[in-house]
Amino acid sequence: MEDLVPLFAIFAVFGTITAIVFGPSYLKYREKRDMQVTVRQAVDKGLELPPELLDAMTKDVERSLPSRTKDIRKGVLSLAAGVGIAGFGIVVEGATHVWGGNGAGAMLGIACIPAAIGIAFIVLGFFNPNKA
Repeated sequence: MEDLVPLFAIFAVFGTITAIVFGPSYLKYREKRDMQVTVRQAVDKGLELPPELLDAMTKDVERSLPSRTKDIRKGVLSLAAGVGIAGFGIVVEGATHVWGGNGAGAMLGIACIPAAIGIAFIVLGFFNPNKA
């Protein structure tokens, strides 16, 4: 029985992480499926759909469309992350004289990744035709 305690602990940890990651998406999928079944039954019975229902069903689609504002916001946040990591690399380089070791070059290289992504989003924001 004592041999099962570590096994149960491992399953509990990874099961919790899995439930946190996949649980909300499954619940959203089930809600959309139930909504579609309800709409399908109403259409089969010949009922007219209210405009509020159609607005509620298309709200998620409109929210997920790329827009200039969203692209620029993502770009600025990613660029700020890159600058922050670069600043951390510079601080690490200044601390190498005190503690020894060298990690600044690697940190500055890693900082290029979010900075480049941020610049790409900013450029996409200027070329995106959706202004909203």
